[in-house]
Amino acid sequence: MENDVLIQNIEKSIQLSKPELEQLCSYFKPKVIQKKEFLLTQGSVCKFEGFVLEGCFRVFVLDNKGNENTLYFAVKDWWLMDIDSFMNQKPSDLNIQALEDSKVLLIDRKDKLALYDSVPAVEKLFRIMSQKALVAWQRRLIRNHSLTAEERYYHFIQTYPEIASKLTDRQISSYLGITHEFLSKIKKKHFKNQ
Repeated sequence: MENDVLIQNIEKSIQLSKPELEQLCSYFKPKVIQKKEFLLTQGSVCKFEGFVLEGCFRVFVLDNKGNENTLYFAVKDWWLMDIDSFMNQKPSDLNIQALEDSKVLLIDRKDKLALYDSVPAVEKLFRIMSQKALVAWQRRLIRNHSLTAEERYYHFIQTYPEIASKLTDRQISSYLGITHEFLSKIKKKHFKNQ
């Protein structure tokens, strides 16, 4: 059942009764996204918070030179959204694109706010999730400032092998903030040393 993955994710943070879980799940709507399809485009307002059931997404921004800068990838059991656009209902700076055929559960802002009222413990859930996300962003920022590009590459492929295996070198280099050519040199050196 598609809600099982969502329930398991929720139960990592809080415990809800069966009726509360059923109510929470009823607010999420499934959506199938085809490979290369956009769930969100830069300039539009993010009207959802998403939970990935299957597939892989990349969340990226296009700079004024047309370069893609990847913020993160989201696979099964990950959440995705533009929190600034979602919370403030302003145009998004981000793009969210499926890298393969994917399936997500989506909740809109109105339903999320209604869910806070009907199942108050859900507010605690999203607070915990926000704190975990903030910790992850802080750790990534520290790595970006303290590790070399090569060290960041090794950290990424060791920490997220299931994600790395789905990506092209261009997508990985966009995430690491390096050129595709520099990533090729890192990989060549890695394979030479093995």
